[in-house]
Amino acid sequence: MTAFYVTAALLVVLVIWAIAAYNSLVRMVNRAKEAWADIDVQLKRRYDLIPNLVETVKGYMQHERTTLEKVTSARVAAMDAGGVEAKGKAENMLTGALKSLFAVAEAYPDLKANQNFLELQRELSDTENKIQSARRFYNTNVRDLNTKIQSFPSNVIAGMFRFEPREFFELGGSEAAAREPVKVSF
Repeated sequence: MTAFYVTAALLVVLVIWAIAAYNSLVRMVNRAKEAWADIDVQLKRRYDLIPNLVETVKGYMQHERTTLEKVTSARVAAMDAGGVEAKGKAENMLTGALKSLFAVAEAYPDLKANQNFLELQRELSDTENKIQSARRFYNTNVRDLNTKIQSFPSNVIAGMFRFEPREFFELGGSEAAAREPVKVSF
């Protein structure tokens, strides 16, 4: 009779542990989704600023059409990118195009004095900082989730319920250059 109670107690403990492990994994998945949504919000804000920026500089930079076209096409590519890895690569391309735009803009003193341009510059810089912060938050949540999925004994529950590791939001291309924020100050 004692063996029955011990076995029943062990079974109850195992079930409680399994429920707790499952709920912990669900919570971590939801945190990672929420963190990705934060990145998405900041990227949307960035995408919304870019057409205003392009319109503002168009009048001043009439001979720089290719630079403006690169920014516009990089924005479209970033908006259309699917998946974490593709989004990272597209964002890297957009960051490079914006760096080129601001480098060329330095040759236009009237543009550098334009209040609308200065305000867009400030907002874009603020958005870049928020994107970096959101990326760190997302990657931290993904790291914690992936560690839990791969660690014993929670990997047993993760495997049973098909929890999949998530991709980190990393920059594609030349990592060193891409990690530098877009410089938008004059």
